[in-house]
Parts: sequence; structure tokens; C-alpha cells
Amino acid sequence: MRIRLVHRSISTLVPLGCILVLLLNGCTLTLLNVPGLNSSTSTPGQSSGPTATPIPAAAVTFRVALPSPLLAGETLSLSVVDEVTGLGLNAVTYAMQGMDSLHYTVAIPFPLNSIIKYRYIRQGTIPFQENDSFNKPVRYRMYAVTGPGAADDVIASWSDGSFSSPSGRLTGQVLDASSNTPIPDILISAGGQQTLTDSTGAFAIENLPVGTHNLVAYAIDGTYQTFQQGARIEAGQRTPVTISLTPAQMVNVTFTISVPADTVQNTPIRLAGNLYQLGNTFGDLQGGLSTVATRMPVFSPQPDGLLTLSILLPVGADIRYKYTLGDGFWNAEHNTDGTFIVRQLIVPASSGPIQVKDAIQTWQAGTSSPILFEASIPAITPASDIISIQFNPYGWTEPIPMWPQGNNKWVYELYSPLDMLGDFQYRYCRNDQCGVTDDLQTSNGQLGRLVSTSLVPQDLQDSVSTWNWLQAPPPSTLMGVPVTTRQGFTAGVEFLSGYNPTWQAWTSLAIQDVKGRYANWLVVDPSWTVGQTEPFVFSPVPGVDPLWADTLDTVSRARASNLNVALFPAVNLPGDLNSFWSSAPRDATWWNSWFERYAAFADYHADLAAKAGAQALVLGGDWVTPALPGGQINGTSSGVPADAHARWQTIISDVRSRFGGSIYWATSYPGGLKVVPDFAATLDGIYLLWYAPIAGSDVDHIKAAAGQLLDTDVQPFQSSLKKPVILAVAYPSADNAASASLPVSSLFQPGGSQGPVNLQIQADIYQALLMAVNERPWLAGFVSRGYYPPAVLMDASASIHGKPAADVLWYWYPRFFGITP
Repeated sequence: MRIRLVHRSISTLVPLGCILVLLLNGCTLTLLNVPGLNSSTSTPGQSSGPTATPIPAAAVTFRVALPSPLLAGETLSLSVVDEVTGLGLNAVTYAMQGMDSLHYTVAIPFPLNSIIKYRYIRQGTIPFQENDSFNKPVRYRMYAVTGPGAADDVIASWSDGSFSSPSGRLTGQVLDASSNTPIPDILISAGGQQTLTDSTGAFAIENLPVGTHNLVAYAIDGTYQTFQQGARIEAGQRTPVTISLTPAQMVNVTFTISVPADTVQNTPIRLAGNLYQLGNTFGDLQGGLSTVATRMPVFSPQPDGLLTLSILLPVGADIRYKYTLGDGFWNAEHNTDGTFIVRQLIVPASSGPIQVKDAIQTWQAGTSSPILFEASIPAITPASDIISIQFNPYGWTEPIPMWPQGNNKWVYELYSPLDMLGDFQYRYCRNDQCGVTDDLQTSNGQLGRLVSTSLVPQDLQDSVSTWNWLQAPPPSTLMGVPVTTRQGFTAGVEFLSGYNPTWQAWTSLAIQDVKGRYANWLVVDPSWTVGQTEPFVFSPVPGVDPLWADTLDTVSRARASNLNVALFPAVNLPGDLNSFWSSAPRDATWWNSWFERYAAFADYHADLAAKAGAQALVLGGDWVTPALPGGQINGTSSGVPADAHARWQTIISDVRSRFGGSIYWATSYPGGLKVVPDFAATLDGIYLLWYAPIAGSDVDHIKAAAGQLLDTDVQPFQSSLKKPVILAVAYPSADNAASASLPVSSLFQPGGSQGPVNLQIQADIYQALLMAVNERPWLAGFVSRGYYPPAVLMDASASIHGKPAADVLWYWYPRFFGITP
């Protein structure tokens, strides 16, 4: 069947130099509307672009309360943002009318069943964006258009002010209406704040201004119908809500497109869209973007010259999308007048497949001619690598995969949006990891290569002589040592926890490499982020933490490779560990919040481990030490509640009820053995985070130093606890690595400044430690920590990916199982 489409195109063009307003305003680039990048002002009721079979519209009245009256000469606007192109890159603004000095309104028609994403802008000499009640920029608010209606909003503060008014909190749970089961990772929007539901469907939004707010519950993959209602917040009070979401029926949609004649043949054309499965991360990424090219589905060419893509989409979902040779901003389709195209599809119910047929008008924008980038790369570049190009028009944006030509040559033709650029920078990198895996010429904070737009076509032929952190593998000799076969031995690799949405595309290759080391375990480190210390806000943040579906995908791929999987959930703190705990109020109210959120964190990952089919879950780690019974901070009491032991026992009991696999407690060495809680005896083992000084002049001396520590400290601890101990090791590939003199956090910074690179010393440490483990049958396993999944990296970090230490594992791991490769 054919369906109804809306094409939205924006036409106003302003010089790129207007972006300087961002710097003057002190706003976050990823959030503020960027003047000059196809933003426009619209009059309510005015058509926003050409349409095909128009969708019926309904008027929505937006009413907003201000924190204080506007200044003389200022106006108020509502800005409808475009998450496919970039939140600040293609907004449509609507002037609002004052009802009195503190209340403004505007009525705008939108297509029925649209999901509107918007925020408010105060316009004076320069624009000021609204902030939330934590004085952070509002990403966007949401409104579901189900018919004529109204949205009531309260602006907490502006980017040039701060919030200091009475507030309350909104809490709730989201359930599946058909099964009454909780739904994780539902996006909750209210009062300019956003959060995701946990595995119990629960959510909390703190510090909301007093007043009525529009509450929206939205499935990021569209698989549930959107929920919306008003929520009244009172000072110092909690507003509870229970939300039931109706599952959406899925239907197969086939997109068929024709492309302009000047499209380079055999280049990947992607579908960029506003849903998770269309490349939207729902996070604030580089340069104000939210989509990642490598996460988008790719079209297949057909014999007739057309391209097709079939994908399951949810009935009733509001799909905003475009076709692209890059991402939602770079090299995306345009109107012939140079403006962006954002298409809209309200997915209809259908008994059969749905056909969507579109013609791409042009890839170009304006009179500037395309620029062809040709890069010759070093022969030592791993054959599995993809070369990426990254552009810097006003700040670095997300990398784009280039097109392979064979013989170590990659190309990329940039068509748009060149109309808004003059001079801009670019750089090459491997596997989208620009800033880490760069061309040496543009690495370590150096400026990118410079290019200017032109009315005539350009062909830039560049040569990458050397990649940063990649060189020919040094010669290494594996020391042949008899290895004692172990039953049930854990031979593992732990992925780095510093997640980036671009990593997901390279997970399969990383898992294959880990499997090639004969590992039998993969430890995956999903994370949550502490967004606020007081009140304590702790939840997954899109773009920073892997979403529920991301971790499920990683574990599924590992299990398909016959690897056992353990989840070791991590935390992203707003500063360093000591600063976090020292700045926390740690009064009774705060501790209650901490234990409540940590319990949700533990339950979430227990549920995730169970859902994914993982075999183990690792809890604990250094960051929870002050919250343990008798906890201390810098040698003084942390003020942890007297009933901390009982609270931890409840947490462990809840985790056990949710997850039937093994549960380990993580603690660091040296130092951590002294603070292992009593309840660890009820768990299945200890995951010992080993970064101890074991300096020696050669492998034998390092082995002896390690053996002495194991025998003196760890063995008595293991014998007393009577639980398996797995040695989880992290050492940098840097001079003096064995002295363990660097901060632990620095070990896990790819491309960081851990010191002069010394790949061999890391391999020697691994060899020495495995020799020591081989002689101590009471040790239950060995895990290499800090593996950098997206790329081989011969830097000084703890990652062994592509380093000689990985070859050491290749020798030892199979022999622990009686296998000789």
C-alpha cells in the first residue's frame, strides 16, 4: 500500500559566523539552536514545506510560565527542533504572544500523531535558551499530537540565570498494558528534563518547578504507543504516577529510492531517522548531532538502478527521516533550493508490507561544488579497519565512514551542506575513533587539515604516512612454559567501560579478536551516570551509557561466539571519586537516596544479565567503598548509616532473586582486601582488581614479586573466605608500568598520557603474572582489563588490543584448557 508523507524543508540561510553567539552566551553547543544552519522562523498556520497527500493537522496551544518578565526589547519563541539533522542545526521557531508579563502562548498546527520536540528561546541581542532546574540546558520537551490540545510548561531558568524557586519531584512506573510487566529504557520527559526507566519500569525526575508540566513517556524504538498527561508538582511534595503503554504492532516497510545522476556508484546510502534503529542515539554527541552513521540501516542496490531497504517499523510511530551519504547533517539529501529535507511518515496499520517510494532531489546545497577527499593510508592498517573522515565547521562533528577503493586508498565526496561553510577543517581516523586513532599529522590536539569551499570541483589527494598509536608490531618472543591444565578456569578479557555510541559497530570484530585469544569469558562493563550529587540523580544517560538494547546486542554476539559473559556495571561520576564523596552531603536523606538508587542500579543489571543470558554479575568496586559498613573517606567516617549491613544484604537478596547466575564482589588490590564486606561470603567469588607494584629487572623477578604478594596477602584472604578469586589485571604498556605508580583511572584512557609507550613491558608483566597464576591452583581465573573494543591501539593504556600482551594470552589461555594451537 502507499502511505501519506510530509516533507518538511527549511529555507532561511544566515552566515556561519553567527555561531559566535554561542561563545558569547556560554551555552552548550550541542543544545542551543545554531544560527546560520538552516534555522527559520515560521508563522503559526503557515505551510512548512511541500507535502504529498497531506496528513490531517490539529492545532496545539502551548502555554508557558516564565521565571521572570522579559526585558525591554526581548521576545519569546518556541523552537521546534530536528533530532535527525541535529538539535541546534535545523530548528523552526514560532513567535509567542504574551497573555501577561509572565505567561505566553502560541497555537501551532501539526500533523496528527506527530511527536513534537521543542524548547523555548528568549531572544534579545543574543538568544538565551531555557535551562532546567539544575541549571543545565533543556535538550527538548515533547508533545504528542492526538488532536486539538494544549501543553502547559514552566520555564525553570534561562542560560544567563539560575533556578532558586520551590520544587517537587515526579516519580512513577511504566508498565506494558498487555502483560503488566515493567518496561526498561522508556524515555520520560517532563519540565525540560529527561530520564530513562530502569528495569522495574521506575523513574524519578527531581527538582521540578511548582506548576503543571506535560509528562510524556516515549519508546525510543517506537515499539509502544506514546503516553501523555499533565502532571501537577507541589512544593516539597512527590507526585506519583503509574503509566501503562500499549505495545505497537510491527509492520514491514520497504523504502525504494531513486538517486541523483551525480551520485557516486556503489556508495552506501543510509536511512537516518529519529528512532533508535535508524541511528538516533538520543544523546548529545559531537557538534550538536544525535545520530551515528554506522548505526543506520543501509540500502541495497537493485538491477533497475533503484535502491531498497526493508525494515520493521511500529504502527502509529512518527518517523522523521532522510536519505544520506553521511549522517543526518553531512551529505544528506536537500531540496533544490539548498534547504534540508526532513521527511515524515506516520506508520499506518496494514495487513501487508508497506511501500514507500521517494526520489532524492539532490545531495548538494547551494552553488559550492563537491569536494572529493582521497586518502592513501599506511599498508600496516588492519584489513578490518574502516577509514573515517571528520569535519570541523564550528567544532568537530561525528565521524563519517569513507568509501574503500582498494590498494590502501579511501575516498569520500562531500556534497553538502557546503553552502554554509567557508574554511573548515577535516581529519582522518580509523573506525570512527577520531581523537584517538587519528592520522599522526592531526593528532594530539593539533589542527585538522584545512579546506575551503569553491564554485569549482576540488580533488584533495592526501597521504596518511602514519596513524597515531599504530605501528608495525614489534618482534616478540613467547616464552615457552609448561602450563598446568585447569578445570573451570576463567580465562577472560574485560572491555573498557568508557562507552561511546560509535563502538557498537565494531563490537563483533572485537569479540572475534577476544575469541582468537582462546578466552572463554568476556566481561562487559555497562554504566550509569551520576547526573547530580544533591539531590542524588543516578541513571543511564543516552550517548554516555550503553542503552539496554546496546548491552543486549553485545552479550548476544558474545554468546553466539560461545563466550561466557559477565556484566560488571560501572559508574560515570561528575568528577574524580574522592571529589564525589567529599562533596556529597551524606546526611540521612542523601544516604537513603544513594541506597535507593544503587539498589535500582544493581537490580537493573541483574535483570539485564538475566535477560541477556549472561553467566555472571560483578558488583562492588572502589566507588562503593564509603557506603560499606564502617565506610571511610580519607581516613574518617563516611557517615554511612548504622544499618548499612542490612541494606546491603537486602540489595544482594534482591539481585539473587532476579539473576540465577554467579555473583562476584569486585575489590581492588592492594588495599581493597581490608574492606571486603562480610556479606561477600554469601557471594560466589571475588573479582580482584589487581594493579600492584611488582617491579623487577626481568620476567622472573616480576614473577617473584607478584608471587610474594599473592602468597602473603591474597592466599590467606582466599583461604579464610573460602571463595574463588579471579585476578583481574590492568597494567599500562608504558615505561615503569610494573611500579604501579599511575592513578588507576589513567590506565583506562585510550591515547592518554600514561608515559612513554613500552609494549614489551606490558607483555612481560602478563607473562610473569600468568606464570605466577600457573603455580597457584587456588586462583580461579585471570582476566585482562581495559580492552579497547573499536580498534587496535598501540598506545600506553591498559588495553591489549593488538599489542604483544594479547599474544601472551594466546599462548597461555588455550593451554589452561589442554589445547595447543
